[in-house]
Amino acid sequence: MKKIFCIFASFILLLLGSLTVSAAGPINQDGYFKNIRLAGRVRVVDSFPDIRVQVVSSFPDLNVKSVSSFPDEIGEWQFVDYGEDFTIQFVDSFPDIRIQFVDSFPGVC
Repeated sequence: MKKIFCIFASFILLLLGSLTVSAAGPINQDGYFKNIRLAGRVRVVDSFPDIRVQVVSSFPDLNVKSVSSFPDEIGEWQFVDYGEDFTIQFVDSFPDIRIQFVDSFPGVC
């Protein structure tokens, strides 16, 4: 009986651990999405982006501040036509990440 309880308890802990992992956001705490640092020069494209982005007004994955120069911090993006660090495509459904444009305090939510 004790062995069955231990197996059951281990199963429950494994299940709870997998739920915790799946509840995590797509952006890690260091500000990376699939090895792309979410700071820098960004080009908006219509097809084949590095990241599909949805703009939302609540519950974003990342707060983004548009800057004109030196986009060094996570969430600071400078929109450019060439020489980008990564590309994005704005979408209405099935995004990779959700962003909210802010005037201050950019970064991971």
